[in-house]
Amino acid sequence: MSEQRTIIVTGGSRGLGTAMCRKLAALGYPVAVNYASNASAAEAVVREITGAGGRAHAVAGDVAQEADVLRLFEAAEAALGPLGGLVNNAGIVGANSRLADLDVVALQRTFAINVIGTVLCAREAVRRLSTARGGQGGVIVNLSSVAARLGGPGEFVHYAASKGAVDSFTLGLAREVAAEGIRVNAVAPGLIETEMNPPERLARIGPTIPIRRAGQPEEIAEAVAWLLSPAASYVTGTILTVSGGR
Repeated sequence: MSEQRTIIVTGGSRGLGTAMCRKLAALGYPVAVNYASNASAAEAVVREITGAGGRAHAVAGDVAQEADVLRLFEAAEAALGPLGGLVNNAGIVGANSRLADLDVVALQRTFAINVIGTVLCAREAVRRLSTARGGQGGVIVNLSSVAARLGGPGEFVHYAASKGAVDSFTLGLAREVAAEGIRVNAVAPGLIETEMNPPERLARIGPTIPIRRAGQPEEIAEAVAWLLSPAASYVTGTILTVSGGR
């Protein structure tokens, strides 16, 4: 994949997404910084990237809404050029509760963003990247979680289930489009210092991790950047765990 082609990062205005946008821009990729509602945060990321000599453009859109996803891809390519890759980073926990106390609205929204959003965005990427459809090939990186393997008991089994769906989708899509020039992988972070993990949770779980600490967003961004790069040209259908041994 040429470094001159655009990478869309969903949920790029905060947390892991911001770290990914910074890293990819530093490597020379034009970056479309997607956001759902916080325009000021997304524009701040864009200003930081362009101030450092990179190319970036903020694009609003709720990935759970098909019309928004269509506009996201159209706007990204109009502003930055042809698509080269997608990072399906947008995601929510939805609620921190035991299943018996889970509200159905929180459940539906979690799956709408984490699963339907991932699938919709990947669909649009495949339509543009597939060599069978006139594209030049490219890379899709989905964001999973070690929760898919650990299950999230007592906190968010619904979130864990949504990430299990992401894993299954990653494996299936990778095999479906491998002969069309598209590699599809996922990164499964462990406990990372972002707003999704409050200080109490970081303090409670961090010391139990084999490496004895929570991870940093930049460490996940490094994994994503590698999977997008030609260095990972023979890697597809892989769930790369970045969790400090957890």
